[in-house]
Amino acid sequence: MTSETLSQTSRPEVVNAPGKKRKHKEETNLAGYLFISPWLIGFLLLTLWPIAQSFYLSFTEYSLLEDPVWIGTDNYVKIFTDDSTFTKSLSVTFLFVLISVPLKLFFSLLVAMALSKSIRGMNIYRTAIYFPSLIGGSIAVAALWRNMFGLDGYINQVLAWFGIQGAGWISNPDTSLGTLILLNTWQFGSTMVIFLAGLKQVPQELYESASVDGAGKFRKFISITLPMLSPVMFFNLVLGIIGSFQTFTSAFIITKGGPVNSTYMYALFLYEKAFKHYQMGYASALAWILLVIVAILTVLNFLASRYWVFYESDGGKAK
Repeated sequence: MTSETLSQTSRPEVVNAPGKKRKHKEETNLAGYLFISPWLIGFLLLTLWPIAQSFYLSFTEYSLLEDPVWIGTDNYVKIFTDDSTFTKSLSVTFLFVLISVPLKLFFSLLVAMALSKSIRGMNIYRTAIYFPSLIGGSIAVAALWRNMFGLDGYINQVLAWFGIQGAGWISNPDTSLGTLILLNTWQFGSTMVIFLAGLKQVPQELYESASVDGAGKFRKFISITLPMLSPVMFFNLVLGIIGSFQTFTSAFIITKGGPVNSTYMYALFLYEKAFKHYQMGYASALAWILLVIVAILTVLNFLASRYWVFYESDGGKAK
């Protein structure tokens, strides 16, 4: 058989090779789509579609009992110009976030540093401290907190042992928000675990070198621990802000937004508009405003992070 005959015989295989590769690639892609189809269907039906519906409803008047009526931007105009409760709930929520998030970060880091020591039985201590966070956001804990800080609650009973007249912590507008801030700070378990993981990643050689140079504990904390933990701190900060803006259970169960709207959180305001007054269109507009506020704060945090977040892989601060 001549070389020309061989080349002619093999030519169809060469021509068909790209087609086989293309078919194999299509089959691989189809298998991949089949595997992710449960998540994809759930995302489209349970996440993306409700988001789109909420955006549409924010421009309508909708009460669940009747069909939505298109009213344009009237909901947004009313929120910003003729709703004092919106301003009050937003200011209460901002104050809550401004105080509770830094406190939560501080105590989380403090406890994480204490639990990072290598002593006998430390795993038991870590489990015991983290365990309350598993039920921290539940209705049962909120009810317990209400009983603790009530006028005849456990806190006042303990104070009475020392002859101290307790206050109505929940019924007093000056202290009611503080009880919710304290509850949010107490729920530091998840944040603490993340800090603990970050502390384990700090190279011990840095501390040893600093000790050789005569640095004390405080200097090591400022110059080594905080810079190396800054990415973890940034992560906890962003999640803490987002979670605090969505605080609902504690305000609903413990104080009902009172007294005198001193604990009237934004999420509680949104809930009442939707499920108490059946103003679904108005509530949808409130939800999108909350989304925009959280998005703006998140972007600002990312922009500011370049000045204080240290990434070891970059050899310096974030760029």
